[in-house]
This record gives sequence, structure tokens and C-alpha cells, in this order.
Amino acid sequence: MSVLTEADHNHLARSIELAEFGLWRVHPNPMVGALITRDGTVLGEGSHEECGGPHAEVNAIAAAGDADLTASTLYVSMEPCCHHGKTPPCTDAIIAAGITRVVVASDDPSAKASGRGLGILRDEGIEVEVAEGAIAARARLTNQAFRKHARTGRPWVLFKSAMTLDGKVATRTGDSQWISDESSRNRAHRWRASVDAVAVGIGTALADDPRLTSRVDGVHHQPRHIVFDSTARLPLDSQLVSAAPRLPLTVIVSRAAGRSATEALEMAGADVVVATGENEPARIRSALDQLGSSGLTSILLEGGPHLAGAFLDAGEIDEVRLFLAPLLLGGRAARDPLEGEGVERISEALRALTLDCERVAADLLVSARLREW
Repeated sequence: MSVLTEADHNHLARSIELAEFGLWRVHPNPMVGALITRDGTVLGEGSHEECGGPHAEVNAIAAAGDADLTASTLYVSMEPCCHHGKTPPCTDAIIAAGITRVVVASDDPSAKASGRGLGILRDEGIEVEVAEGAIAARARLTNQAFRKHARTGRPWVLFKSAMTLDGKVATRTGDSQWISDESSRNRAHRWRASVDAVAVGIGTALADDPRLTSRVDGVHHQPRHIVFDSTARLPLDSQLVSAAPRLPLTVIVSRAAGRSATEALEMAGADVVVATGENEPARIRSALDQLGSSGLTSILLEGGPHLAGAFLDAGEIDEVRLFLAPLLLGGRAARDPLEGEGVERISEALRALTLDCERVAADLLVSARLREW
């Protein structure tokens, strides 16, 4: 296997930048970018711009216009597809264009791909190289939700919370608005716009009567709203129910929920999902299996502490983003960000793979990736 050059890495980095143009637009497909070079000159660039539209490789070929692509190299952030979906296989377009070398930043773990496209290209005599190391990891991180869903059938889960210096998310009376700075809250609105759904527990829904909408200028995507509500207590006059079905709402209940309550929610426009299992973590996994089967690939988990703890106990938090505010609450009855059962020993604790810190106005944002897919 040949070693990729510095120029190869630079072009792959550019393909990842191009992939990110697809944010908010290509779901449920992955974000992909591509460019074509020959003799050090970029002939065309492209990204997957919308679901159902041409893929990045096809757009890059089109952008090259009448240029002769023989002896050219295609750089792509994810391996090209080889199956018929809403568009023809990208492998066919690559072969027809006469491209002689393909350099791929990351694999496609879905059952329809998983190296098949690369095998087809090699069979046609095209040189194929797959990146490793940091550039490959960066490409995989671009599509964590797609990758987890492809491998497990469950959505990727991002847990977000705002806490004080002493690790509290609410006072002993339950007051929590607002711990974080306005700039931090604006950042969280952008996160809402980047996921399929936003989830809260019934405690948060009853205490705050939230809208859970993404209020970002120029961004029109609104996530599905999910309330984990085992006994179907969500009020019919709540903002979430009142906005359904215009803003899709899913209520996750257990078998303990009364039929009249669930039917009333359905009549009001909500989807009701019955999660099964002998305990809360099992019901979390059941709910995620069903949500994933419906097409959801990413969830922003906004709490509260009880629900967040159940997700942690279920092993279903993939990334954590905590806003640390310059406040002290004190009080033994003040709420912690994560409850649930937790672990008995430090040696059993879930250790983050990465840890990053960023100043956001008056707050400190701590981001930790717990799993890589």
C-alpha cells in the first residue's frame, strides 16, 4: 500500500470541508464532498447538496466541464456508492469519466456499501487508496449519526446541559432559567437545527412547557420533538402538543400508560410509541430501536437529569456538551445533570475519547466524545 502524500491529505481535507455544505440538507444521507485534480490543478469540486440530488462525485465531475479526466485523481470524503437509490451509482459515473485514481477519506459502513464500491473500481483497473489516521478520523466524525444508524439501527445521541461551577443544573426548588449565557443558548439552537429530533423527559415538559424549536436565522429545519412520558401525562394544552402535527411530536410511553391518555395524545396529533423492557435503560433502548426504524438518525438530549441518567445507564450517550456557567448554587437538594443508577466504582466509569474546551461569552463549553462510529 502506497503512502499518501501531503498533497493527498490536503485534498482530502478539502473534500471534508465540501461535505459540510450538506449540513441540514442531505438527511438521511451522509454528508460527502469530492474534488478532481490532475497535475496539481483542481478541475472540479462538488458536494452532496440535497437528499435525492446528485452525489458529490457526480457534481465534481459536472463541475469539471469539458476537461479531460483521464489520468486524474478523485478525492472523496466517503467511499463512492455502488447501488441504485434515488440516483445511479457513483461508481458508474467515475468509470465513465475516465478517472484513473480514487482516494477515499473514510468507509461507508452501511450494508449497501462497506467496500463494495471500492472493489468495483479496482476491478475496472482504477487505483484506489483509503486514508488512515487523523484525516480518516476527521472524515468519520462528519457523519457520526449516519454511521451509528448504519451499524446499530439506533440514532446517535448528543447530550447537552448547562451547569454551575458546583455541578448543578437547577436549584432545590427546580429553578433553572437561565444558568447559561444567551450566547450559549443561541449555540444550542444551532445544535437543534442540526439533528433529527430533540428529546426531553416529562419532568422538563411539565416544569418548563418548552417549545424545543430551533430559532436560528436563515435555518428552516425544525427537529422532531420527543417526550419520554411513561404514563402519558403530557398536557394536551402544552406548547408541544398544541404545535403538533405541524411540528412533529413523538411521546414515548410505557405499558403503564392508560389507553384514554394515549388516544387523546394521538387525536391531538402526536405519535405515541410504546417502549418495552424490564427497567428504564431497557425501555430507552427499545425506544431508540423504534425511533431508528422510523428513520431518525440523531437526537439532541436536553434532559432532565432523570432521563439523562437513564440514557447513560443504557449506554446510549455518544457525545456530551456541557456549558459551565460562572455560578455557584450549593444545596444538597439541588439537581445534578445526570441521575440514574450510575456505576459503583471509578474503574467502571465511562471515559471520554476526546475532551475539548471553548469559551462562549461568559460560559465554558466542554465537549466530550464518548464513542466513535
